[in-house]
Amino acid sequence: MIILERSDYLSTVEARHQAGYIYLADITCVDYLNDQTRAMTNDLKLERFELVVNLRSFAPPAILRLRVQIPEQNPVAPSIFALYPGAEAMEREVYDLFGIRFENHPDLTRILLPEDWEGHPLRKDYGVGRVPVQFKEVKRNR
Repeated sequence: MIILERSDYLSTVEARHQAGYIYLADITCVDYLNDQTRAMTNDLKLERFELVVNLRSFAPPAILRLRVQIPEQNPVAPSIFALYPGAEAMEREVYDLFGIRFENHPDLTRILLPEDWEGHPLRKDYGVGRVPVQFKEVKRNR
């Protein structure tokens, strides 16, 4: 596992790609709103958001997790689409649900929610219960 500042993210991913980490397994995000208890291995400043990227090498077999600190005031990260084309949908999902924007992404639009949706539902400060739930009446045979 490598914990990074946002400014080191793209160069680290490029170096790992050249070192044989050719498969992008996953990109997701964690919102640490009001929770600064996570373990840090260096003197990086803890930020509200943490981008989590899992890379894989097949020769030799290895898995690498990158944890990238993303500040709340400017939630932007560079896109890794140029290195891993499969990142396109993963970055869109993180944008849609957490509001992290990816610079130089080819089509940063919502992927799961309608374009006119307000907010990002996986943020911890997103209001619960905003969407009314509609139930269908169950007809019973008697």
